[in-house]
Amino acid sequence: MASSRDIKNRIKSIGNTKKITKAMEMVAASKMRKAIEAVLKTRTYANLSWLTVLNLSRSAHSHNKALHRLLTPRKEIKKVGVILITSNRGLCGGFNTAIINKVYESMKKYQTMGEKAIVEVEFVLVGKKGAAIHRHGQTVVADFPKLDLASEVNEIVPVANLIIGGYLNGKYDKVMVAYTDFVSSLKQIPRVKQLLPIEIDQADEYLGIMGEDSRLGLDKEFVQHKEEKHSHIGKFHYDYIFEPSPEEVLNEMLPRLVEIQLYQALLESNASEYSARMSAMRQATDAAGDMVSELTLSYNKARQAGITAEIAEISAGANALAY
Repeated sequence: MASSRDIKNRIKSIGNTKKITKAMEMVAASKMRKAIEAVLKTRTYANLSWLTVLNLSRSAHSHNKALHRLLTPRKEIKKVGVILITSNRGLCGGFNTAIINKVYESMKKYQTMGEKAIVEVEFVLVGKKGAAIHRHGQTVVADFPKLDLASEVNEIVPVANLIIGGYLNGKYDKVMVAYTDFVSSLKQIPRVKQLLPIEIDQADEYLGIMGEDSRLGLDKEFVQHKEEKHSHIGKFHYDYIFEPSPEEVLNEMLPRLVEIQLYQALLESNASEYSARMSAMRQATDAAGDMVSELTLSYNKARQAGITAEIAEISAGANALAY
C-alpha cells in the first residue's frame, strides 16, 4: 500500500485538476449560451432563405430550363469537394472524432472500388482538428482559421468564394458540407449535406433545417406547411418575376444564400462544440471528485494503519522494559 504522504500528494494533485476542469466547464457553459443564442437568431432566416432557393429550383425544373449554373447538376461526378467544420482544440469528448468518422464513411462511396479510383474527394478544413482526416488518406487543399465564436457572416466568405468558384469553373462537380448539428445541449448530430448543386429532388433537400427539434427552430414539416400555404391559392401557382433579369438577380442572390448556409453550419458546429466540451468537463470533474473520495478513504485507512502500528510498537517497548 502507498504511504499516507504519497496518497495525500495525489489527492492534492487531483484536487487541482478538478478545479481546472470545473473552470473549463464554466467557461464552456458561458460560450455555449452565446453560441446557442447566435444559432437561434439566424436559424429561421437560414431556413427560409434556403426555401427560397428551392422554390427557384423548382420553378426552373417545372419550366425545363436552367436559371443558374449553381442550380444545374452535373451529368457525371468526377470530383467532390467537402467542407469539414471541426474545433480548434480538444477536450470536448468525441465531438471531432464523430464528425470525422461520419464524413469518412459518407465519402467512402466516392473513393475506390478495388484499385481504381471512382471519384476524387478533396477537403477544405475549417478548424485545426480537421487535420486528422489525413490519417484516412484524404487530400486537403485548403485550411481556414476558425474563431471560437463567429460574429458575422464575413468570417465564412473566403470559404464560400473558394467552393463556389471551384464549382463554377468545373473543378468540383459536387460540394458537401460536414458539420455537427446542434439539437440540444445533450444531443449533437454529425451531418454531411450537399451544398452544391442546389437540387430539389435529393432525399434530404432542406439543408437549412439545421436542427430537427421544432422547439429550437423550424422543422421540415413546418417549412412544407408554409410553402403550401404561401405558394398555392386553389389550383393556381405563383410565378417569379425577375428584375432586371433572372441572371443578374441570381448572380447576386445565390452566392449570398450559400454563404448564409455555411455560416449557419458554422454556428451549429460552434454550439455543438461547446455543449460537448461542457459535458466532457463536467464528467471529468465528477470523475475527479470520485477519485478524491476513494483516495481519501485509502488515506484514512493508511493513516489508521500507521497509528495502529505506532501504538503496537509503543506497547511492545513498554512490555519489554517491564521485564
